[in-house]
Amino acid sequence: MSPRVGLDTETVVNAAIEMADAKGIEAVTIATLAKKLQIRPPSLYNHITGLEELKKKVALYSLEQLYKRLETAALHKKGDEAIRAISYAYVTYVRSHPGLYAASVQLPNLKDPDIQYIGDKIVKLVLKALSDYSLTEEEAIHGVRGLRSILHGFASLEQSGNFGLPLDIDVSLKLLIETFIRGIHSLENQK
Repeated sequence: MSPRVGLDTETVVNAAIEMADAKGIEAVTIATLAKKLQIRPPSLYNHITGLEELKKKVALYSLEQLYKRLETAALHKKGDEAIRAISYAYVTYVRSHPGLYAASVQLPNLKDPDIQYIGDKIVKLVLKALSDYSLTEEEAIHGVRGLRSILHGFASLEQSGNFGLPLDIDVSLKLLIETFIRGIHSLENQK
């Protein structure tokens, strides 16, 4: 069977990205994607090898978008200002694209070279922001892990509706980020 005219891999992947963003990555199946594209499911295999490859492409897209948001936010900023910018950009991305974000954290094979590449770019970006502090290399790596844990945890809890108390969530986020920054300064002062 020949591929449908006008349908290419980019169109297939973009349709999966739209579905993941709107309905979550779980909604992306061969059957639902084929229905969205108004083709028979086997026709998708002219453009992708299978669902695993498709979901990897969605995860990569999401990670690349997250990286771009973080990079733009941190541009020309240093130290505390860079950490704040990265933190707010991260949470804003999750708020704007919960389905894509979920795809980027649930699905990737961390040993995949493409996933490693974009993950390393994100880590290096945060390490650059942390380089303005007097931290050892090891402390900076712990800082990257800590910041990611804080931001992912906060964003995931918010997305799942687990902040039920009648307090402003953005105030909680600000306090969390400021506490992390104070912790980094405290670490510097211990030397």
